[in-house]
Amino acid sequence: MAGRHVEVVVEGNLGSLLEQVGALHGFSCTAAQHGGTRIVGQVPDQAAVLGLLELLDELHVEVVSVRRVEGAAP
Repeated sequence: MAGRHVEVVVEGNLGSLLEQVGALHGFSCTAAQHGGTRIVGQVPDQAAVLGLLELLDELHVEVVSVRRVEGAAP
């Protein structure tokens, strides 16, 4: 079963920091509107999404939104 792409938008410009620590292997991080960071990547299931959200929580990163992105490539 193929995974689905998700988009997570977080507060602050964190893309390069998260990529440097290897926390988001396989995800792309780009600047979002209003100074946030847009994280897009493929996840195999809902447990992986919850794992990503737990990681962001442990890093004290405020999540603004989470949504499935149909037909998108990271």
